[in-house]
Formats: sequence, structure tokens, C-alpha cells
Amino acid sequence: MSATLFRSSAAARSAIRAGASKRAIAMASTNFVRGKATLPDLPYDYGALEPSISGKIMELHHKNHHQTYVNGFNAATEQIQAAEHKQDIQAQISLQPLINFHGGGHVNHTLFWENLAPSKNGGGGEPSGKVKTAIESSYGDFSSFKTKFNAALAGIQGSGWAWLVKDNETGQVQIRTYANQDPVVGKYTPLLGIDAWEHAYYLQYQNRKAEYFSAIWDVINWKTVEQRLK
Repeated sequence: MSATLFRSSAAARSAIRAGASKRAIAMASTNFVRGKATLPDLPYDYGALEPSISGKIMELHHKNHHQTYVNGFNAATEQIQAAEHKQDIQAQISLQPLINFHGGGHVNHTLFWENLAPSKNGGGGEPSGKVKTAIESSYGDFSSFKTKFNAALAGIQGSGWAWLVKDNETGQVQIRTYANQDPVVGKYTPLLGIDAWEHAYYLQYQNRKAEYFSAIWDVINWKTVEQRLK
């Protein structure tokens, strides 16, 4: 996970790695002196994922949509810090949904960019090593896994994400969907996430979201998934 998620907030990063609750993450990010969250740089050019994802979508998605979550998270944490200083418990409680939404949007998108890689740099293909073994253990083969993952994506009502996660109790991997920008926390570790919000594909694929779900597999960074599984 990128260090830019919660810059200068080791407590927040530790909470996420430990699979803490949403409230624990929020409190870890606000109970310590910290810098602001920042938009992470992409490890590739905006147009590097074409034709799977157009450069125009990548630029809009990264510079505008992700930046909005960063700004919203920073504003919410400043408000909750002020509420803590005033010992205003009601205000602190009322701000938790904003922390979850904007903080989740920041975390999810940071992981998403890392999940992608140009085909010339190893993106696409099939997983190998422990990821391949874990997927086959849960879903039989990679083709069946992709079919079920795409079905999960297509089944999301409204906006949300589909994730391949590791169950921290059993060690098994599974596909789970999350609404809006809810982050993967608690007993699960996020391994691979695909954004199913319209802003991730509509400019290029319009209402043909199934084409986007199919095309994105050509730029999946399985090396990053392998690192997260370890």
C-alpha cells in the first residue's frame, strides 16, 4: 500500500494493514498530528493502458475524481479534529460517514492504480505462483474465476467495487463486492479491486460496461496482487 494514503500517519497505515475496523482507521488517522493526504503519482502515463482504458478517462479519473476524494478526506479530518478539540462527540459521530466515503475513495483508488500496468510492462495475462494456486483452490481455474468476478461486477447495483480479497482467518481468497467507496477492512485483505463506478468507464464505453469489465483484464498487474497476498 502506498505511503501516500495517509502521509505522516503511521497509526492509520498500521490500522489498515492490521485489518482494523472502519472506525479504528478513522480514529487512527485523526488522533495524531498528521499531514494531509495527497494524490499519488501514477507509475505510468495516462495513455499507457490504451486501448483497455483510454488516456482521457485515466486523466479525468485520476486528476479529478481521485483528487476530489483526497480533498474531501482532508476536509473531513480537519473538521473531526476540531470536533475532538471541542469534545463535541455528536459532531465526531456525524462526520464518520464522510471519513468512510472520502477516505475509502482515496484508499480504493490508490490500490486501483497499483492494480494496473501497461501490457508492455507485464500487465494482463494470467496470475502465477501463490495467487494462481489460491485462485484455483477457490474457483477451480482462472477462466472460471474471471467469469465469476465479472458477474459480481455486473451485479453491483449503482456504484461500487468488486474485490479479490484474502480472508485473514482462513487464508482463502474470495470475491466480494462493496457499495460506493466502502473500503476493504476487518477480516479481509484487499488483493485486487476493479472500480465499477460509471466514472471509471462511461466516457469510453458508455453503457457497455461489460466491455470495460472484459477489457480491464488485459492490464491487470498480477505482480502487485502477488505482493499483497504475501
